[in-house]
Amino acid sequence: MDQCLFLFDIDGTLIDAGGAGVGAIRLAVRDLYGDEIAVPELDVRGTTDAALARKLLPAMGAEVTAGSIAQLYEAYLIRLREEFQKVNRGAGILPGVRELLDALKAKGVVMGLLTGNLEAGAWIKLERFGLDQYFSFGAFGDEHPERDKLGPEALAEAERVHQRGFNPTATVVVGDTPRDISCGRVIGSPTVAVATGAYSLEELSKHNPTLALKSLQESGAILDLLSKLSGKKFSDSEGRN
Repeated sequence: MDQCLFLFDIDGTLIDAGGAGVGAIRLAVRDLYGDEIAVPELDVRGTTDAALARKLLPAMGAEVTAGSIAQLYEAYLIRLREEFQKVNRGAGILPGVRELLDALKAKGVVMGLLTGNLEAGAWIKLERFGLDQYFSFGAFGDEHPERDKLGPEALAEAERVHQRGFNPTATVVVGDTPRDISCGRVIGSPTVAVATGAYSLEELSKHNPTLALKSLQESGAILDLLSKLSGKKFSDSEGRN
């Protein structure tokens, strides 16, 4: 029997950052390149920070090098910490998230991250809302402009941290964008698409995820999927204990 592995996106899936991430990016660019330079419109939905850096730097008239990328990351992380110190009523844990994570943890599910965030930025966000305790590893957007490369990396990291292999067919990728669905499909894993981000349930359903849910409050459907993958039967009420 395979132990199940769940890989979670962060923004729009676990938390609403209340615009702190995009705000930090814009402030970081201005810190480095001045107020007079117009920051281009940013579509951050399902992208990676590595891809954003490669888009932003040329727009600022900067060469894309390891040094310029590192400098941008450093400035961003400083501003991200500052943004999360502000009172932001729009930021918070999304509906059903903590309950689902508790249920999965109680059932022995291994949980990791599959996110386009920088590794340091991901932990800043999760620590801000007390969700970091649920995750022991992750695949992050520091190096990969292409999000689809993160799935194989997440499986390899899970194996390294837990010293055992994980079957992709018993691995579930959970996210709020079509790119999350694509990530799961690349590694042959079931996918849960949740409409708590920028995409509607109808838009996500068109990409044929294993499950398309309004929010993670629909834990019963996820626990039913877990039952099928693990060979065990967990009721919704059991999962909440």
